[in-house]
Amino acid sequence: MNTGLKSVLWSAAAILLLLMMTIPLINILASVLIMVPFIVLYTTSPRRLFVLYVVIILGLGYALTGLAALIFGLFFLVPAIVAGHMYQRKAQARTVLTVITIVLLGQMLLELLLFSAVLEVSLVSELGNLFRNSVSELSQQGLMPPVWDDSMTDMLIRLMTQSIPLIFIVMSFILAVVAQWVSRRVLNNGYGLDIQGMPPAKDWMMPKSLVAYYLVALILELFMTGDHNSYISVVLINMIPLLRLVFAIQTVGFFFFLADQKRWHKAVPLLLAVPVFLFPPLSLIGVLDVAFPIRKSFKRT
Repeated sequence: MNTGLKSVLWSAAAILLLLMMTIPLINILASVLIMVPFIVLYTTSPRRLFVLYVVIILGLGYALTGLAALIFGLFFLVPAIVAGHMYQRKAQARTVLTVITIVLLGQMLLELLLFSAVLEVSLVSELGNLFRNSVSELSQQGLMPPVWDDSMTDMLIRLMTQSIPLIFIVMSFILAVVAQWVSRRVLNNGYGLDIQGMPPAKDWMMPKSLVAYYLVALILELFMTGDHNSYISVVLINMIPLLRLVFAIQTVGFFFFLADQKRWHKAVPLLLAVPVFLFPPLSLIGVLDVAFPIRKSFKRT
């Protein structure tokens, strides 16, 4: 297919995804894919032509749905340009993934600051009020447990607001992973480019320093005081689940390594990965995999 026609089609896809961003539930799917058209256009188009495509996309999005499309478009345009630029520089996949995650995370935190400083709207407070109103409505309908009271609602709201950094990190990582995975395949298969991918899952290995951080965090949690609003408490609330997620991913990598050594079917490690994310203590396997050379015991001779 002619490259120019492909660019027009990707521009149309970007406009469609911007329209989908304004539809509840569907906007979840749109948000994980919206960066792909921009990444493809930036990587395969001359700069002036890319700017023209972006102006048309955002202009039509604004004309059809208003300011929301413009805000969403600009938000995802920045990490898409960063990713496309790094693809052109032949950067390693791990570097691209890390940078996109950091850019998305920085933008999310910046939005919180802008809403608070410029618009005088606290998204954290609005989230707490929304949750409190939802609990109140459920209580009136008799759908909440009899023991549930206002103190439990306040405690859960406090936990939610303190976990916002963790939520933002996970969201940024997921968006970056999907954008990189899809755009890489499009560019390699549709345009004949050679975009590097992540190492095979069986070769994943996290830095050993994360084990030390995890142990320190667990020890600090044991000696935590009752002040759940302290700085160290907020750090641990976000740090421990994040490290558990990292070691859960490492556990999945270990299962892929084991399947490769034992010549298991490829579906086996995928099936084993499900309980790892459903039962967090299984992430201990990933901790042991990083801390000790247990893979040597399973390598074929």
